[in-house]
Amino acid sequence: MRKDVLVLIIIAAVVIVGAVMGAKYYRSSVENQRVATSPANNGTKPAPDPQVLVRPDSPTLGAPNAAVTIAEFLDPECESCAAFAPVVKKMVAQYDGKVRLVIRYMPLHPNSIPAANFLESAGEQGKYWEAQEILFRNQPEWGERHGAPPSAQPANIEALFEKYAKEAGLDVEKVKSAVKQNQFQGKIERDKRDGQTLGVRQTPTLFINGRKLSRLSEIDLKALIEDELKK
Repeated sequence: MRKDVLVLIIIAAVVIVGAVMGAKYYRSSVENQRVATSPANNGTKPAPDPQVLVRPDSPTLGAPNAAVTIAEFLDPECESCAAFAPVVKKMVAQYDGKVRLVIRYMPLHPNSIPAANFLESAGEQGKYWEAQEILFRNQPEWGERHGAPPSAQPANIEALFEKYAKEAGLDVEKVKSAVKQNQFQGKIERDKRDGQTLGVRQTPTLFINGRKLSRLSEIDLKALIEDELKK
């Protein structure tokens, strides 16, 4: 009889010890989970450095003090960039005063660097967005087309850019000089380094207040903007 009681006491002690250890492990797991999903980081990677996302000399559209900043890494020669540009600008117009667009360069195509120089020269003349619209609209004429044979690629991009400069009402000689001398090389290379730091591998890549847009769609972009405006 005494042996049975002793066995029961030992079993009870083991159960109590196990329960205590289990409770400690549970509390520890819960605390770790709270830290990982706290409002400070929302269970995600730390927000990118704002200075890497936006530079003081980056082309900007919209209110400077807007609550939401869309930082877009694009390539002027990228077909997807041209296709999605109206959607991004639509958001800036729709959320007037609340959303601004900041352009960064991620040159990945053969003619993207001269095109970026063209845009920057236009920007110095106060016509950045008009020039961007012209380049995107005429992209099939001057840009490399996916799947097209080499013979179909533009033979004289300088002549085409001269034509676009006249259409935009730009100082043609300034544009020609910028493109020929790669005048804005430092800025373009800096943007590319910033993009690489942020993990940009394709264009366009958009960050909304530092949050990367995971899918290129108007619905997703609008939802992310709305979410940021609620904060």
